[in-house]
Amino acid sequence: MKSRRDFVKTTALLGASLTLSPNLSFGMSSSKKVKLNIALIGVGLRGTNHLTNLLQRNDVRIVAICDIDSKRIDLCLNHIKKASQTLPKTFGKDTLDYKNLLEDNSIDAVIISTPWLWHARMAKDAMLAGKFTGVEVSAANTMEECWDLVNIHERTGSHLMILENVNYRRDVMAVLNMVRQNVFGELLHFRCGYQHDLRFVKFNDGITPYGKGVEFGEKGISESKWRTQHSLLRNGDVYPTHGVGPIATMCNINRGNRFVSMTSHASKAVGLHKYIVDNGGEDHPNAKLKFKQGDVITSTIETANGETIIVTHDCNSPRPYSLGFRVQGSEGLWEVDGSRIYVEGVSEPHRWDDAKSWLEKYDHPLWKKYGEYAQGSGHGGMDFFVLNAFVESAKQNIAPPLDVYDAAAWSAITPLSELSIENNGEPQDFPDFTRGLWVTRKPYDWIKDDH
Repeated sequence: MKSRRDFVKTTALLGASLTLSPNLSFGMSSSKKVKLNIALIGVGLRGTNHLTNLLQRNDVRIVAICDIDSKRIDLCLNHIKKASQTLPKTFGKDTLDYKNLLEDNSIDAVIISTPWLWHARMAKDAMLAGKFTGVEVSAANTMEECWDLVNIHERTGSHLMILENVNYRRDVMAVLNMVRQNVFGELLHFRCGYQHDLRFVKFNDGITPYGKGVEFGEKGISESKWRTQHSLLRNGDVYPTHGVGPIATMCNINRGNRFVSMTSHASKAVGLHKYIVDNGGEDHPNAKLKFKQGDVITSTIETANGETIIVTHDCNSPRPYSLGFRVQGSEGLWEVDGSRIYVEGVSEPHRWDDAKSWLEKYDHPLWKKYGEYAQGSGHGGMDFFVLNAFVESAKQNIAPPLDVYDAAAWSAITPLSELSIENNGEPQDFPDFTRGLWVTRKPYDWIKDDH
C-alpha cells in the first residue's frame, strides 16, 4: 500500500485536487496554503476516523479537538502522540465549548462529526467565524436550518462542504463516468436510499452482548445515546444523503437541474418494538414505548428536467445492507443489487450483464490513479477521497464539489418527508436554494484529471 503521506508530496496532487474539489464554475483562488490548520468538533467513531486519516497527511496540522466525552479526547491525544505530532488544544467542558474553539484565529478549517441536532448550529457558527467548514451527514434537520446554512455562506463567503463519502465510492464513480459518457442515454429514473439494519446500533448499553442491548438515551453508548430518539419522535427520512447524494451528482442537481417536489409515505412501525421484546422481554420499560418512525419510508422526488427519484429509508427491521441504487436511462440501466447492467444494443436482449466488467471498463480516472493511496482509509477507500476533496478545497479556499447548496437540498428531504407523511402523502415543493442560479451553474467536471 502506498503511503498517503507520499500522496500529498507528489506534484500530481494538484491535478487530483482540482478534480476532487473543483471550483471551475467560480474561478480559482490565486493562493494555496501549504499547511492547513484543522480543528475537529466531535471525535466519536466518525471523528476519530477523520483524525486517523488526517494524521496520514503532511499538509495539515491538527490544532484543536473538541468533545464533551473526555475519554474520546484522551483516545485522540494518544493517536496524535503515536503519530509524533504536536498535541492540539482541547475543548469540551460543556456542549457550547466549541464556540471557544472557533475563536482561535489560527484555525483555517473545521470538521464537524457530532450528533445530528448539532450539525447545522455548529456549521453556522463555524462559517460565521470564517472557518472552512466540513459537516457530516445530514447537514440540517429543519428547513430553517437549510436556509440558514445558505444565507450565512452567501453573507460571509465562508464555504461549507457536506462530507458525503458515498459520492466517492468506486462503483458509484464508475457509474458516474458512464453517465457522463452517455452509456445509458437520456436519464429517466433513479432509485436509492439507506437500507441498513441499525437495531443493534440504536440499542446498545455497552454491557449486554453486542447487538443484544435494548437501552438508549442516557443508558446507551455511542449512537444509541442520541440516534434512537429520532425514531421515537420523528416520522420521516432522517438520513437521506448516502443515497441521494450520488444520484443528485449524476443528474446535476443545483447545476442545470433541481429538485422540484416530493411525496413521502411511511409504513407501520413495528421493528424496534419487536427488537426490544425479543431481546429485553415484554416487561422491559422500553417495550412500552411507541415509536413514531415507520419502518420503511418511501419518498418520490421529481426534478426540473423530468427525472424521478425514489428514496428509501429502512433501518428498523432485519435486512442486509444496501443503498438500493438504480440509474436508468433511455438506453439502459445499472442496479447495484445483483451488480447488474443492461445496455441496449450491447447486452443480450432481455438479459442482464454482470456489472463487473462494465465497472472495470469505466473505472473512474481518480480511482485508477489514486486507488492505492486510499487503501485502509475507511469505507472501502472512499473516506480518503472525500477528505482529500475537503482539504484541497480548504487549502485553496474555493467552493468544494459538494457545497452548501447541495447540503441544503439533500438535507431538505428530511423535513419535507415529515411534512408529506403528516399530510397523507401530500406533495411538498422544494425550495430553490440557489435562488435561480441552478439554471446557469455548470456541473463539476468529475472526470477530467488535468486542468
